[in-house]
Amino acid sequence: MKGMLVLENGKRFYGTLLLNEQTVGEVVFNTAMTGYQETFTDPSYAGQIITMTYPLMGNYGLFHEIEQASRPYAAGFIVSELCREPSNWQNEGPLSTFMMNHHIPCLYDVDTRAITREIRQHGVMKGIIVRQDTDEAEIQKCLAQPLETQWVRQVTTQKIKTAGNGKYHVAVMDYGAKQNILRDLQRNDCRLTIFPATTSAEEVLAVQPDGIFLSNGPGDPQDIPYIVDEVKKMIGKKPIFGICLGLQMLGLALGGKSYKLPFGHRGANHPVQDVHTGRVYITSQNHGYAIDADTLPPTAQVTYRHLHDNTLEGFVVPSQHIMCVQYHPEASPGPTDSLYLFEQFVKMMEEC
Repeated sequence: MKGMLVLENGKRFYGTLLLNEQTVGEVVFNTAMTGYQETFTDPSYAGQIITMTYPLMGNYGLFHEIEQASRPYAAGFIVSELCREPSNWQNEGPLSTFMMNHHIPCLYDVDTRAITREIRQHGVMKGIIVRQDTDEAEIQKCLAQPLETQWVRQVTTQKIKTAGNGKYHVAVMDYGAKQNILRDLQRNDCRLTIFPATTSAEEVLAVQPDGIFLSNGPGDPQDIPYIVDEVKKMIGKKPIFGICLGLQMLGLALGGKSYKLPFGHRGANHPVQDVHTGRVYITSQNHGYAIDADTLPPTAQVTYRHLHDNTLEGFVVPSQHIMCVQYHPEASPGPTDSLYLFEQFVKMMEEC
């Protein structure tokens, strides 16, 4: 059936609807050429309509073992060409089946490059996926809906869980942690106690971990001050490693300020430079907010910068045993250039 994407600035893009369902969310774009399954199941995309810039999606089908969460939390998907006959020795079914099973609205046969140009020029914005024959009053009613701001509460684990049996005990604060992050921690000799995002610092420290990990997650970091308050209590008590939203929680807890990027960093090909060695790493990223490095305390040392816009991509506070990066060292999807960061976290726990 015929469908369309309607942006809040009035622009419309036409295509074909996979399901007779409509959705509203923040429209973003991702530049990864592969890894669509890991992208679609990343909890950090909760509530967002993902536009994939690469023309063909679904060509190698599905492989459920690589999914990053038990289900997708994205509000919708937009692709140029949706492959109906995938080919891969690991293939367990077409991408269309995945989206239909999870009732995720998908618009395809659409000019995704045009959508991307619109977002790059005007910034991410609210949008809706609807049928082309949807009444105009219904469209305006949908666009008037406020977007959810408390996605972390929805994507976090609802109970304390454990995983692995390694030497180092790591308390994981689950703000929407990807499964590959948990796997990489376990591969580095860590056993995990995974806590809901709302857990108090006192409860976390009571299990006497060797280190604390703050995970990735969705949304604006300023919408979850209750997490920042608990992170403040944990600083200096144990070594802390933060990724993505985890970095932003540490930045705010240290007194820094966050701001929204015009169209975010989402993809598997973002160049990041180590400011001390000059070495460049190609990284996987998924975030719409950043910490202003100039607002961090003097004790915080910037370690990485994004080469496209010079935004903060990592910092350390040696005196308080803190390390964090804005990108995703576990990849999934993306390059594995930065897996060494998990080893650095283990070394930091050893030294403490």
